[in-house]
Amino acid sequence: MPEMHFRVRWPDDTVTDCYSPSLVVKEHLEAGRSYPLAEFVQRSATALNIGSERVREKYGFACSSALDQLRRIEELAARFEASPDPVVRVESFTP
Repeated sequence: MPEMHFRVRWPDDTVTDCYSPSLVVKEHLEAGRSYPLAEFVQRSATALNIGSERVREKYGFACSSALDQLRRIEELAARFEASPDPVVRVESFTP
């Protein structure tokens, strides 16, 4: 399965490199686009869960790396939930 990494910039300007086990993430996030925090988390969750299920279909088990990445995204996002109008920018994708 082709892996994909995506770099995101959080509301405090920190940058995180994220992992997806599938190219499906490019169907849910767009490089160069900013998303409201909740929408970014929702789109990430959708993409990473689909990616994990694709791994399950192919190998018989879910992708723990995708689920761990989603947990990290949710933890990071929680830091900004009280901020007024927080946005997350998807900087880039790399294979």
